Order: sequence, then C-alpha cells, then structure tokens
Amino acid sequence: MTAPLYGLLLAGGRSSRMQTDKAAIAYGRRPQLEQVFELLAPRVGLAFVSVRADQTRDRLRAAFPQIVDGATGAGPIAGIIAAQARHPEAAWLVLACDLPLLDRATLDQLIAGRDALRLATAFRGVSEGLPEPLCAIYEPASRGPILAHVASGRDCPRKFLLAHDVRLLDPVHARALDNANSPQDFEAMRAALAASGAA
Repeated sequence: MTAPLYGLLLAGGRSSRMQTDKAAIAYGRRPQLEQVFELLAPRVGLAFVSVRADQTRDRLRAAFPQIVDGATGAGPIAGIIAAQARHPEAAWLVLACDLPLLDRATLDQLIAGRDALRLATAFRGVSEGLPEPLCAIYEPASRGPILAHVASGRDCPRKFLLAHDVRLLDPVHARALDNANSPQDFEAMRAALAASGAA
C-alpha cells in the first residue's frame, strides 16, 4: 500500500543571509510561513512546521502544529529526520518556507508525479539540473538511508538525493522553486510577484 502523505514546512533556519526571519517576511499581506502552510495543508493528511527547540514559543510558529528538530543531523535534514521519527509510517512532502513563487500547480504536479517505489520524488532544478531537496516527497523507506547519510558525516539533503534512487520531475513553472535568501532576493521576488499581480 502507498504510505499516507504528510507535510513538513521547514521554518527552523536562522536566516543569517536574509538578516531577518524568512518565515515572517510578507511578500503580500501575510507572512511567508502562513502563505506556504496554506498551500501545503489541504494537500496532505497532516501538516507540521519544523522548528528548532528555541523557536517553539515564537509567536508566528506557535500558531501551527510543530515538529521540533532533534539531535540528529543539522539544518534541513534534521527536520526531515525528526518528522520521520514522529511518523515513520508516512511519506513526507517537505517544503522550505522561502519559496515565495511556489504555486498550487507545482505542488499538485509533485504529488501527481510521486513514485512511492523510489526513496523520493523531487524536482530537477531549472538552472543546474540538480534535484531540489526542499520541495520533495520522501518515502518511509528513505528513513534508514537518510540516517546512514548523516552518520557518515553528511548533512546535505541534495547530496542524499543525488546518491540514491529518486524520481526527478521538470517543474511546470520554471521559477516556482526560486528561493529568497538575501535582501536582494527579497526585492527581486517582490518585484516578480508585483509584476504578475500575485503580490
């Protein structure tokens, strides 16, 4: 049987390059965390926000169901590991909170293209052709290989995808996976959204 699909919105980063909390940035009327969670939640059985232990009482994050990073792994992969430990029976649709151009069509394409017989389903990046690990579905069978990946001293989820049997999709909208990591990125994304009328 195909595993149930749950959702994990990664919001535990320190946003050092952005110089302000990326989850709280509002490209339109609402913080990015709220915007992406609203896209994610209707498409999965359960949805959670991934946080560090020191963020659990943060006003923005406290409004959502949370999964707290554990001691295994660092960065985004720590959130994935914690989610898989909480619900090992589920596949996880993992999303970064810094994808302001993400849309319904892209998420629907990912879910429709899911290959439950592989460890993961992800998009192929438009510019370099590399897998995008933070808009991807990780199957329950990926849990052991992810733990082994981290145990070998590697925390990069993209390198995990590159080294394993995953399905790669070409995104229906080329810019949907563009992320915003710096103030300059923020201005570019805000301009793109304003030009499209989505801001």
